[in-house]
Amino acid sequence: MISLTYGRGVARVREGQGRPLGRRFGWLWTAYAVSAFGTWLAFDAFPLIAITVLHAGPARVSALAAAGLLVGAAVAVPLGPWVEFRRKRPVMIAMDLVRCAALLSLPAAFLLGGLGFAQLLVVSVVVAAADIAFTSASGACLRALVRPDDLLAANGRLESTTWTATMLGPPLGGAAIGLFGPLVTVAANAVGFLLSAAGIRAIGGTEPRPARSAGARLRAGDLLEGWRHILTSPALRPLFLNQILVGGLIMATAPVLAVLMLGRLGFAPWQYALAFAAPCAGGLAGSRASGRLAARFGRARIMLVFGTLRACWLLGLAFVRPGVAGLLLVIAVELGLITCMGVFNPLQATCRLEWTPAGRVARVLSAWSVTSKLTIAAMTGLWGLLAGLTGPRAAVAVAGVLSLATPALLLRNRRALSGPDVLTQVSTSASVKNEGEGGPIMIEIKSIEKPDDRRDFPRGHLEIANLSGLVFGKATFEPGWRWTESVKDIAGTDLCEVHHNGYVVQGRMHIRMRDGAEQEVGPGDVFVATPGHDAWVVGDEACVMFDFAGGIGDYAKA
Repeated sequence: MISLTYGRGVARVREGQGRPLGRRFGWLWTAYAVSAFGTWLAFDAFPLIAITVLHAGPARVSALAAAGLLVGAAVAVPLGPWVEFRRKRPVMIAMDLVRCAALLSLPAAFLLGGLGFAQLLVVSVVVAAADIAFTSASGACLRALVRPDDLLAANGRLESTTWTATMLGPPLGGAAIGLFGPLVTVAANAVGFLLSAAGIRAIGGTEPRPARSAGARLRAGDLLEGWRHILTSPALRPLFLNQILVGGLIMATAPVLAVLMLGRLGFAPWQYALAFAAPCAGGLAGSRASGRLAARFGRARIMLVFGTLRACWLLGLAFVRPGVAGLLLVIAVELGLITCMGVFNPLQATCRLEWTPAGRVARVLSAWSVTSKLTIAAMTGLWGLLAGLTGPRAAVAVAGVLSLATPALLLRNRRALSGPDVLTQVSTSASVKNEGEGGPIMIEIKSIEKPDDRRDFPRGHLEIANLSGLVFGKATFEPGWRWTESVKDIAGTDLCEVHHNGYVVQGRMHIRMRDGAEQEVGPGDVFVATPGHDAWVVGDEACVMFDFAGGIGDYAKA
């Protein structure tokens, strides 16, 4: 009998639960919380400014909402590759400051009597593009700050913060708008971004420069690399398509449902706000339970179950009726939907980071965000037209029926949900005696294209795969690389003190030992280099090596 265990395993998701994630993650979490609360505090401030301050009509308000998503996403397309080859925390700080400055320009222009619709439109585009760039950098930053075993716990905390801000921000923002006007909440949002930048700055520590950051130019192929990686990955592709479609359908029905509830069904604005704020408690509970559920039942199973349940709730909104019963129905449906999202989202975010090589994280996250925003904009417009032709209730019903089909992407690719990089086969027929003699019979496979760890240093990088009884490294050294110039300061020693059992794939490397002995290795050479040596690339071709010695796990490790 053969039992199969896919993915990174239950043990991994258990390890990160309940363990402190460190001061540096604490600052990142604080920065995220401040900016999230500021953003939700100013929820719907832009259309309110357009309506109450600039006296814009429905066409202009709709254009404002669409332009922020469409143009902002288009502007952000080249930002993903640009972010990839920059240090991530400076990028995050810069995006926070850009958003702060753009938002503060609105109350400043109002006080000076020069606020116009064109400025509001430009600011919405700038903020949308900066949002995507910040998201791209923050994922790579999170991956660098916490241990791989802690990614799920970290994503769970960020998700719980999102739902808390979603639950509290709009009601508080609505009260502030009623008392002081929408421009005050915009200013508060700007201050939130400023405080977020300060929090990211407080993370401290050194951040290695990505390998291509020095003198590298953006290539046309880099613009599509994020999409190329997602769509060619058997694991990421079903998650991506499922998330884009589910998110698009949910967001597309929001304005249609608002018309139905506030118009035809006669709900008061406070009832409408309550119907969508109170269920966010389910998102908070779900995100906190996500790690424990994955630890007990397995990550892939929980993603499949809650990814399927998440799609079953939307149709219920088509049956809303006037009065208290209708209000309770909306709250119940939203509670179920948001609870499922709270469980599913941290698992999906963790898998997305784990299944993406370190050198592609920013481009993958940028492609994901751009596609999401474009899909939401397109589907929102389409459902507006559909509601005009068939009525709001019918449009919501159509979205609900289509949502029921989205789990097929997960069900047809259920094996892929366990990850692309590990397939372990363990023979359960092996007796205890056999295990004691030589361990269980097993095959463990990982792809070095999706490494467990990646370390960047000047003119080179190292990718590591950790397997049972083996630490495998793939090192790439660019022309001009030399250990004493690129790695010495990271290692803190005068010479390399790591033992190497290596194989040269391409390029040439010259190695000089402490006693003066030296050799040059090239393609096809298998070599052993004991601790106490310097090395440098020979010629104009990058040198790529495989290293099978366990000590490679400590190479270039700060």
